[in-house]
Amino acid sequence: MRRQSSATWLLLAYLALIIYASLYPFWPWTWPPGLTLAGLLGLPWPKYFGMFDMQANLLGYMPLGLLGFAAALRSGIGLRGALLLGLLPGPLLSLLLETLQYFLPGRVPSLADWLLNSAGAVLGVLLGLLLNLFGGLRRWHDWREYWFQAHSAGALALLALWPLGLLFPTPMPLGLGQWLPRLQSVLIDLFEGTPWAEQWSFASADQSASAATALPPGLEAIAIALGLLAPCLLVLAVARPGWRRLNLVLGACVVGVLTTALSTALNFGPQHAWAWVTLATWPGLGVGSLLATLALLLPRRVCAALGLIVLSALIALVTQAPADPYLAQSLRAWEQGRFINLYGLAQWIGWVWPFAAIAWLLTLIGRRAV
Repeated sequence: MRRQSSATWLLLAYLALIIYASLYPFWPWTWPPGLTLAGLLGLPWPKYFGMFDMQANLLGYMPLGLLGFAAALRSGIGLRGALLLGLLPGPLLSLLLETLQYFLPGRVPSLADWLLNSAGAVLGVLLGLLLNLFGGLRRWHDWREYWFQAHSAGALALLALWPLGLLFPTPMPLGLGQWLPRLQSVLIDLFEGTPWAEQWSFASADQSASAATALPPGLEAIAIALGLLAPCLLVLAVARPGWRRLNLVLGACVVGVLTTALSTALNFGPQHAWAWVTLATWPGLGVGSLLATLALLLPRRVCAALGLIVLSALIALVTQAPADPYLAQSLRAWEQGRFINLYGLAQWIGWVWPFAAIAWLLTLIGRRAV
């Protein structure tokens, strides 16, 4: 039977991760000197290859094979279709991305990378076969049916991506969605030399001057509360009734707090893991937890509608928040390290997540029966 699977949405998100990590920084695109059309058909063997590169390429494509296999099998395509969807996309995608790396001076195409990526996808499919053989996928289905309503695949994928978005330092704890200033700067660069760009530059300068100071503690606490309440309302919109809703809300709160502490530790050192807990943070966390607890009494459709309001208010507040003055210095260590590609993807997830959640909640409310 065909069904909507959260593995499908996670597969699409992981495809974006691989493309981002393989083609970052996406510029400049140039034709390499001396490269012929025939030369594009083959990949060179690397002169230097470290253990970290081997592990990253092998393990990086395992989730792609596993998610492709699970998405096809959970969608009712069948075992043969699941094997095809798990085995074929990995090698083909890797070959395409390795070939495109010819045109990015900062990237180096490699036959060894392609072989390891392909082997990783195959290992992911084998892992999926083992899970299916021992009933792992069936247990996941039973667990999902026990905790969540039908048509919850998109929400489960968003909830799985939410902690990843928090890994990139936010302008305030749990404050996802600050992408409008970045969009404005991109538009200014895109329309450079036009009257529109000049007007946007003046508007951007005015906004930067007004955002030079931090938000008042009251507004910051409200934003933190909204950032914690948003995923709780999302999970309540798809959770089954009863005590399970309370457990899911408690789990979302714990994951949000622990992930924020992990992000702070990664950026400023383990000794500063809890430095984000300030006088403004405690009221925000307390109010967000209290409102999430009260939302347990509300129907799912009402939770979905409130989620739209909360996410919209969160985006409005986060957009006005200034950047952390210590963040730029901390990011230099990431940019010089090996994890900048994955770290940059976490930033994109943090920008897009509230808007994707709004879009999904709108589709949920639009259904006749929720």
